[in-house]
Amino acid sequence: MKRYKNPLLTPQERAEALVDEMTVEEQIGQLKYDAEPIERLGIPAYNWWNEGLHGLARSGTATVFPQAIGLAAMFDTALVQQCADITATEARAKSGEIAKKHGDHDIYKGLTIWSPNINIFRDPRWGRGHETYGEDPFLTAELGKAFVRGLQGDKRTLKTAACAKHFAAHSGPEAIRHGFDAVVSPKDLEETYLPAFEALVTEAHVEGVMGAYNRLNGVPTCANPMLQEKLQAWEFDGYFVSDCWAIQDFHQFHHVTTRPEESAALAIQSGCDLNCGCTYQRLLNALKEGLLDKESVRRACVHVMRTRIRLGMFDPDTPYDNIPYEVVASPAHKAVSLACAEKSMVLLRNNGVLPLSRDSVQTIAVIGPNSDSRLALEGNYCGTADRYVTFLEGIQNTFPGRILYAQGCHLYRDRVSNLAQAGDRYAEAITAVEHADVVILCLGLDATMEGEEGDTGNEFSSGDKTDLRLPEPQRILLEKIVHIGKPVVAVVAAGSAISLEQQVDAHLHVWYPGEQGGTALAKILFGDTAPTGKLPVTFYEDAEKLPAFTDYSMKNRTYRYVKDNVAYPFGFGLTYGRLHCTKFTSTAEGYCVQVENHGMQTVTDVVQLYIKDDCPEAVPNHSLCGFQRVTVSPGETVTCTFQIPPRAFTAVDDEGNRKCFDSHFTLFAGTCQPDALSERLSGTKCLSLSISMT
Repeated sequence: MKRYKNPLLTPQERAEALVDEMTVEEQIGQLKYDAEPIERLGIPAYNWWNEGLHGLARSGTATVFPQAIGLAAMFDTALVQQCADITATEARAKSGEIAKKHGDHDIYKGLTIWSPNINIFRDPRWGRGHETYGEDPFLTAELGKAFVRGLQGDKRTLKTAACAKHFAAHSGPEAIRHGFDAVVSPKDLEETYLPAFEALVTEAHVEGVMGAYNRLNGVPTCANPMLQEKLQAWEFDGYFVSDCWAIQDFHQFHHVTTRPEESAALAIQSGCDLNCGCTYQRLLNALKEGLLDKESVRRACVHVMRTRIRLGMFDPDTPYDNIPYEVVASPAHKAVSLACAEKSMVLLRNNGVLPLSRDSVQTIAVIGPNSDSRLALEGNYCGTADRYVTFLEGIQNTFPGRILYAQGCHLYRDRVSNLAQAGDRYAEAITAVEHADVVILCLGLDATMEGEEGDTGNEFSSGDKTDLRLPEPQRILLEKIVHIGKPVVAVVAAGSAISLEQQVDAHLHVWYPGEQGGTALAKILFGDTAPTGKLPVTFYEDAEKLPAFTDYSMKNRTYRYVKDNVAYPFGFGLTYGRLHCTKFTSTAEGYCVQVENHGMQTVTDVVQLYIKDDCPEAVPNHSLCGFQRVTVSPGETVTCTFQIPPRAFTAVDDEGNRKCFDSHFTLFAGTCQPDALSERLSGTKCLSLSISMT
């Protein structure tokens, strides 16, 4: 038996044995994302590029979950892990049939999933923010770890290989990302941008890390010694991959090299094992020119083959060989997508109009460009569902009365130059509203308006937003509908903060809720279930009051640093009914929060724990350090017990040193943040507990 096929050896030993049987030319062929076959060694072609951000993506039919920002709004690690496990299950099922049985080794067929995106959503204008878990490092780390564990499984053989991206300090602007230099202080790096990556490497043992496009403090992230030193300190033993065509940026946009051979040599010698792109096609030239040595090539090849060995690619069988193709988009998987959609939707305002009564409401007007839109369900980096339920269809499926539908306007195209067509659409919508008892106004964006540069139809800002406003046609529609005076429920599909600029009776922010979004919305509207989502980002009042988009300082950004300009706070979200946190104590088991339901209906909410450190090195406000979903029946009292990680008691100085600077802390517990605006909007109070650490 060849040593690399011996399962008794470690993956490292097997990888070294395999690579040492290759010529240097063959080794180089394995360092491209579309790796070449080596028939004499029994190595088939393999395409590393696959996606699974919120369900198996770009690989035909699959279960489509809410976009990542919607998954974050659930504040539910167990459900996030289940989504990832389903994604890995469907990837294995497809790979077994499509790759092994039919020999299709093309893109999006492999077991290396380039997810999750754990960048910090620091600015609401960033188009790719909806791919992330929001603005908070702790929440991002907790959900990211859960997602990685779901993708990779708990067996010796990886179910799939997760990849944490984009390392590091990457969050726009999209239009200039290929040549942009993110200038970040040591404090902000350690305090905000790096913690989630560290957690995924050290705690979840993520198999891959992807470098970003931009430079970090003058050095491209895919060839950044400081970032590689961080990975070494965290004992990372997976593979490092460039973002797609990022190494080409070295000479084209960053100008740290002058030609592809130099870029390839710099990247591989700096620790970038795998190239998503075409620059590593020049590695053999670079080797012949003496720009790099054979050992750098060998080291990188060992790393990538080690991952393929961990996936069981050279074993006669794996624990995942018998996953039937029928699991793809199965009823059980669809049920999880629906549960996620229900838990992700955030109720921002409700004057009592929700939930709607099927008995008292006779006619509903469903208005707006996102009412019957599949794109409003999907987000980006998504698969293709075998059936979608739009918002209109969800309401039609559950409401027995009359439904009047009008698009009202296009998502963004109706402009002053096309007043005739726009006027016709507005008139139809107004007529429908005049004949209805209540209005469900479906507004917002989709991935053609906010997304990735080069992967979006956005014609203005390469996928980014310029402000927090709705597109002009929708602003006109909203004003006209509100002016009529009928009860209006605004349903906003968007991956980021949107300002309505008009007072409505109820406001639901539903993100991009996946294939079952319409069913989930209808269940919430009619009280068959209750909204329990919480904002994983701050909704600001005005983008013009934010720091410059290109400024990577955290000053006056996110709930931990912001001073004002907040419309809806991080962690905020209403539900039907209300829970009260009535007692907060420290016990031998942990920090215990007593939660009571004084109402007449069962209520589910998210209990949140925040910590405040008054030392000069601490963040100005408070930081999330725990969260739990809790369901409490009428008259019942439930106790939530939290274990606070030791890291929560540390702070970071200006040089980037993290340690415990203080021994006195204040903890806060509630169903919202411990600030005046959060408490006023939610109608609840947070409890506080002073503690001393020895």
